[in-house]
Amino acid sequence: MDNKTRCPWPSNDDLYIKYHDTEWGVPVHNDKKLFEFLLLEGFQAGLSWRTILYKRQNFRKAFDNFDFNKVAKYNKRKINSLMNDAGIIRNQLKINSAVSNAKAFIAVRKEFGTFDKYIWRFVDGKPIKNNFKSLKELPARTELSDLISNDLKKRGFNFVGSTIVYAHMQATGMVNDHLVNCFRYNKT
Repeated sequence: MDNKTRCPWPSNDDLYIKYHDTEWGVPVHNDKKLFEFLLLEGFQAGLSWRTILYKRQNFRKAFDNFDFNKVAKYNKRKINSLMNDAGIIRNQLKINSAVSNAKAFIAVRKEFGTFDKYIWRFVDGKPIKNNFKSLKELPARTELSDLISNDLKKRGFNFVGSTIVYAHMQATGMVNDHLVNCFRYNKT
């Protein structure tokens, strides 16, 4: 273990620490990566993010490397094969949602040029930098995540409740929720 001061939530889990130190809160502007996080956050609903992180490579393989164009074309046969894949979360509603969300994702890209342009406009293209000193201060949702959630739902997305959207915002760097004493706080 190094001597870096970091947010306490990764504890002593090497994969969690790596995720915290290299990904969480780093602004993401690549549509494929934004879709990956959207898909994974949807599957995380009701589960721990740790569970999803440990199955991430399995999800990557099962969902064609998060290629939203391919996922949008999944048929019953492919969905049934996903339901039999023990490496992912086998939930019919979440799998069906991944397919419908891929279709909605493509529709947003057609309207805005990229999903990145669509989603980042909610924060005027730059991360919101919070100043939290303890995990107790971190919200599960905000008025902004409520707004984004409602807009996504109107566009046909599923599993995009306000809490999921806020987690997505944290993961993709739309908000910087590293604690002020964390070494990553001023690096994102």
